Amino acid sequence: MSAALAQTHNFVSPDEYLEIDRAAERKSEYFDGEMFLMAGASKEHNRIAFSLSIVIGNQLRGEPCEPFGSDTRVKIPNKNFCFPDMSIACKPEWEDKKFDILLNPIVVFEVLSPSNEAWDRGGKFREYQRISSLREYVLVSQDKALIEIYSRREGGAWLLRSAEGRNQTIALESIENLVLPLAEVYERVVFEDEESQSIPNF
Repeated sequence: MSAALAQTHNFVSPDEYLEIDRAAERKSEYFDGEMFLMAGASKEHNRIAFSLSIVIGNQLRGEPCEPFGSDTRVKIPNKNFCFPDMSIACKPEWEDKKFDILLNPIVVFEVLSPSNEAWDRGGKFREYQRISSLREYVLVSQDKALIEIYSRREGGAWLLRSAEGRNQTIALESIENLVLPLAEVYERVVFEDEESQSIPNF
């Protein structure tokens, strides 16, 4: 999800946060008693997230594991709440009958941007690691064709694997036969260096 734009600076309880956020037009994430308003996403961010949902949705059609988009909250065990760009759960468990707070994601995806990359790689990743069901954390770059996957190992270590370039593919370990072809994930996305190469020299 896009980076936090502003925070309340006023302590609110998890229950108060949910009451406010469920009624709000613009969603906020919640960390340690504060609400952080989510910024609008760029055109390329939206393209990547949309393509990612198609790639994953097609491969999981008819399978027991199910993808969820950026409108689905993920609850951290310490009662923080995040909105990842995408998550996958097998036999999803929910906080309540509103079915908008996922408790047991097996994979979480974040599309990076200049404003949120440090947070997604640092503090937010540490938050996600508290979720016992989480097996993989996937970071999708916005300024180059690059996908990084952190996979949980015994003892709490996380192994990093990556694929770079539109001709590459990378497979998830936690879900059998789920493969991310970068050419499909980055369909219609044009990076700055590609734009400059397309400009003719006279």
